[in-house]
Amino acid sequence: MARMTWTFAPEPVDTPDAAALRRDYYDDVASRYWKRPATKAELDEGLTNDGVELLTPPTGQFLVARHEGRAAGCGGVLLLDGDRAELTRIFLRHAFRGLGGAGSLIAELERSARDLGARRMVLNTRLDLVEARALYTRHGYAEIPAYCTGPYMDIWYGKDL
Repeated sequence: MARMTWTFAPEPVDTPDAAALRRDYYDDVASRYWKRPATKAELDEGLTNDGVELLTPPTGQFLVARHEGRAAGCGGVLLLDGDRAELTRIFLRHAFRGLGGAGSLIAELERSARDLGARRMVLNTRLDLVEARALYTRHGYAEIPAYCTGPYMDIWYGKDL
């Protein structure tokens, strides 16, 4: 049996695959938060002016994860200052979960953050996203004091790079 392969590469956020992944990400987290499917209008609103344009050098990076050539997930890093980058928009489509891609995606995003000059990665998430929280702690992230505030932030993590 052939070994299943993952690839990770920078991609503009407005390519068809990147845009679809961003929409799927937002649909997943918003629907889970609202405990009902998000509407098209809610998704459009959530993706408008969401700051994703900063996820390109020199202020950040956006990666698309592909599994055997198919767009499977995405993630970004955003430089916060001279030393810290924020891990953001980590997402794997449900059909690709459990195949080993999430940890590799995080490792590639950490490499991207180091390439941008960051020495520490931070992130925020919600308490109900238990799978994400387990993923972060499994990859060396520890709870830290809040470094930002917002309506969808319950817990903050950090890791030295």
